[in-house]
Amino acid sequence: MRKRSLWLLPAFMSSIVLLSGCFEGEQSLEEMDPPQNVQTVDDLDNTGEDTNNVEEATTEETKETENDKESSEGTSETVNRELYLLDPNGMVVSQTLPLPMDETKEVAKQTLEYLVKDGPVSNILPNGFQAVLPAGTNINGLNLQEDGSLVVDLSKEFKDYQPENEQKVIQAMTFTLTQFDSVERIKLRIDGVDQDVMPVNGTPIGNGFSRADGINLHVGDVNDLMNSQAVTVYYPAQQSEHYYYVPVTTPIDASEDIYESVINKVVEGPSYELSGLLDVFRNGVQLTEEPKIEDGILSITFNESIFNDVENKTISDTVLNSIVLSLTEHEDVKSVQVQVEGTEQVFNENGEVFSEPVTREDISQPSGI
Repeated sequence: MRKRSLWLLPAFMSSIVLLSGCFEGEQSLEEMDPPQNVQTVDDLDNTGEDTNNVEEATTEETKETENDKESSEGTSETVNRELYLLDPNGMVVSQTLPLPMDETKEVAKQTLEYLVKDGPVSNILPNGFQAVLPAGTNINGLNLQEDGSLVVDLSKEFKDYQPENEQKVIQAMTFTLTQFDSVERIKLRIDGVDQDVMPVNGTPIGNGFSRADGINLHVGDVNDLMNSQAVTVYYPAQQSEHYYYVPVTTPIDASEDIYESVINKVVEGPSYELSGLLDVFRNGVQLTEEPKIEDGILSITFNESIFNDVENKTISDTVLNSIVLSLTEHEDVKSVQVQVEGTEQVFNENGEVFSEPVTREDISQPSGI
């Protein structure tokens, strides 16, 4: 099922006031696709000590989940989970990593434990990546409420993060836990006491924190915030010979076509302020027609500058992946058909023709770089 963020201007505006372009939205989530190769869990029974409001899985659902795990892993001993970690440039980035099967079904609690520094994640951390929760943080319990809020009760050690990392901490927790279908937002307790603000730098979280609040927030040079809306676009970064894709929430002009604006933002490349992110588009890349969407397929047509090899009519993987990931953030877009003006067939780097629209699931992202 697909959880989508619904970007609203009030959230965008109030967040700017909070912290140099940090979004303080309190909107609920719409549905978005679970990340590729991440095992979706529809039930969170026994996620923590408080379980009264957690629905139990049916026998059939449990069997299907176990079968999916075995087929995706080739073994029932581990299961892929999506962890949001800090990359070598300090950006919050998803990595899909194999976690041990939790026989108690405390899957959300287990996943959160893998965000703790010097914890069990230490043995599987990708090179250069870091966990975000302070060392020694204990997960006291989780309580899933009827409105989709997951109340996370942490020990006092959680307060030991640096003020400048506060947004990264709450973003990593939120995006990690909302991979589970039933979780829409998270709320925070520390040793049983509800928190209206984050404990170090005072980020408001009284109504919960969701994906609608954004990730790796960056305002850029947008001046007219009243006529802006926030979107999340993806820029590539490189670790050794591997590429991965960093989500950045940023404002665009609300008066323009949203798909065209997103494409322009991606083609424009990351701001110089976003250290470590790559600009992979050639000069002169532009759309030659307005984007058209029909039955979930968004068709976009570029000029020949989109090619990394004009003679062989190929588009680089990093260019294609950045476009598809950014556009499929939007609920209406299920897949993207990339075309080039005056060209009948377009190929990827492996010489394969783009005969079908590209989905988010078609994009291979690294699992443990």
